[in-house]
Amino acid sequence: MIVTPPRLSHTKKKMVLHRCGVTVALLVLISLSVIVVASRQESTLNNGRHDFQEELVISPLQSGDIYASFQFRTLWEADFFGGNKVSHYRLFPKSLGQVISKFSVRELHISLTQGYWRTMQWGQPYQPSPPGAELWVWFQDSVTDVDGTWSELTNVLSGIFCASLNFDSINSIQPSASFKPLGIGNVTDHRFLRYATLPRETVCTENLTPWKKLLPCGSKAGLAVLLKSEKLFHSSFHSQAVHIRPVCQDAQCATTSWELRQTLNVVFDLYVSGQGKREWSLFKMFSRTLTEACPLASSSKIYVDVSDNSEGEDFVLSPATPLLRQAVVLGDRRTFSVYDLTQKSTFGTTSSLNLLIRWKSSDAHMLRPLLHAERYVAGYRLQSGEIHTLMYNNHPYRSFPVLLLDLVPWYLRLYIHTLSVTSKGKTNRPSYIHYEPSKDRVKPHTLEMLVQLPPNSVTEVTVHFDRILLKWTEYPPDPNHGFYVGSSVVSSLVPSIVAMDTNATHECPLFNSFFPSKEETSYFVRLYTEPLLVNLPTPDFSMPYNVICLTCTVVAVGYGSLFNLLTRNFQIGEPRPGVAKRIANVIRKMRGVPPL
Repeated sequence: MIVTPPRLSHTKKKMVLHRCGVTVALLVLISLSVIVVASRQESTLNNGRHDFQEELVISPLQSGDIYASFQFRTLWEADFFGGNKVSHYRLFPKSLGQVISKFSVRELHISLTQGYWRTMQWGQPYQPSPPGAELWVWFQDSVTDVDGTWSELTNVLSGIFCASLNFDSINSIQPSASFKPLGIGNVTDHRFLRYATLPRETVCTENLTPWKKLLPCGSKAGLAVLLKSEKLFHSSFHSQAVHIRPVCQDAQCATTSWELRQTLNVVFDLYVSGQGKREWSLFKMFSRTLTEACPLASSSKIYVDVSDNSEGEDFVLSPATPLLRQAVVLGDRRTFSVYDLTQKSTFGTTSSLNLLIRWKSSDAHMLRPLLHAERYVAGYRLQSGEIHTLMYNNHPYRSFPVLLLDLVPWYLRLYIHTLSVTSKGKTNRPSYIHYEPSKDRVKPHTLEMLVQLPPNSVTEVTVHFDRILLKWTEYPPDPNHGFYVGSSVVSSLVPSIVAMDTNATHECPLFNSFFPSKEETSYFVRLYTEPLLVNLPTPDFSMPYNVICLTCTVVAVGYGSLFNLLTRNFQIGEPRPGVAKRIANVIRKMRGVPPL
């Protein structure tokens, strides 16, 4: 006997389904809350506080051009080497965090630059960089194979920034005195330092796009909306950089944070971008205006340098702002008009900010920087030559030392015994010289020296070299264009006009806090000279082509004629009848008579 269960009514079915749905929803909510609490606890254990600031500095130059410097800084209290795996990223890019953790990076500085910074016309930049690509890295003391880690790191950075950073032993060096760490810790063991440059590396949109993706807001909000590639690359100078270093949070350095600083410097030409008029605006420079700050930024400001326009005689800035800020920049006290983008009153009634600078006077007063350097190649023929480096000390009564670093490729054979340093017509003996000779196809020359520059003088460093004939497979596709030699690096503590702030924990603009000041009477300056373009003995690569063409022609004509004679079948043919005989045969054929 089969017993059928009692059938539930429609109302009871709805009640049962409702109870089941409520139970499932409660279980899901409990699971989600447990996951959220666990993730928050793990995030609290592995991660500290985050902070993001953005800043734009606009400086009218005496040449009529305009200099725009973007600064984006991300601070994160995280311990990559404490044993706990860092897995939660909020503002700090995960790709760079994994690079720090995997390769045990203490400091990383990379720059991609298009153009050359004209120090005599534009003054000193906030963040110097040489033409092309530059990378220098400090590794942790725990790294055993520095060269192998360096090679792997450069390959990873090439993928992150879409650049061909083929830094190997041929163009990488280990400086002995230059490029001290900019973060905490005074590391003196230069075995963990690597430096390399590629002066011919070009910068384009594919390098800018991944750079912008590292920002917390990307290019969707804040100052990053102004980074329009077609405007940035239509300029006289363009440089983008990424700097990673550990910094202190307080004066006692009880807590440390990782600082990611992304900088972008651009100089707009007066006649190319300004249509020959000394009038600038955000829309004219970037084809966009500002409508909001980045929602994730704790500070978003624009600084306009008005130091040379205290009474409004040179140019007019609109809209005007009552906020003024004074800061000691590169040994000089400067005044800036400040626009705080976190305040809605900054945008006015139009909800849009378009700064406008209109010049009243066209007079330009060029101010010579205290320290300037340049370099060129002398000599004739394609056998030997000379490299001349000139360092200018324009201070009227103060002398100061400079540290010169030269990286010369192996195919230029330096003669170190020809090295000469002269100042004011007299020999200037360097107090420190470090030289590592090159190895063919293995490593370049490294030359470092510490030279004292007399006041109001020009110091010239000269060294002779020979040019090498390379293997024919080592020449680039355009060998007659020449071979690039990277810029020289000049580092110095230049005397300051006003007292510098030695407390790095004080709140100050981002553009003024990159190089730490340890003395009140001087400030740190790093300069780069022009890259050199050297011609090497180049064989005539058209000769193989001519030989191949001539050989192929001779072979084709000779072999073709011989092959034709050997393979043709000769037959004796009957002579063809004449015209009269053929006409007669036609007539005979029509009459039915056999042909002749």
